[in-house]
Amino acid sequence: MPELRLERSGSPTGVMRLLYRSPILLYRARLGFLFGTRFLMIEHIGRNTCQNRKTILEVVANHADAVFVAAGWGSESHWLKNVQANPKVSFHLGSKRYLAIAEMLGPIDARSVVEEYAAAHPRAFGRLAAFMLDDPGETSQIQARRVGEIVPIVRLSKTQ
Repeated sequence: MPELRLERSGSPTGVMRLLYRSPILLYRARLGFLFGTRFLMIEHIGRNTCQNRKTILEVVANHADAVFVAAGWGSESHWLKNVQANPKVSFHLGSKRYLAIAEMLGPIDARSVVEEYAAAHPRAFGRLAAFMLDDPGETSQIQARRVGEIVPIVRLSKTQ
């Protein structure tokens, strides 16, 4: 599987890590509604520590029965490995909390979800594709297909 530009650079550290994790404080203060439905906070169990973990993720698609998120830092993302080891999760979307089962999508379903995101948010997708792909100078349809093929997409199927 090809590697993402972000995957090669590794997960954020230092100040960047603090910035990426800072929205967790707002969710803890019950202010998650400020992010609307574009972001969520997933709560999962650490595969080695068995401790509760929290991660902020961008919502790629929001359907009535499931929400789809992407592992922008690739298959080595800690949260992704955690939900693969223990798929029972909960997530906060807006002001609501849901119980869910996390499931990795196959490449065809992932590509479909990314194409849906690209159509709904063309400017945001263009910036993300430029950030993730080595050669973003293609049409948005080709970019969506490439991102869908290399970025792990996870379905959070609502159980409650």
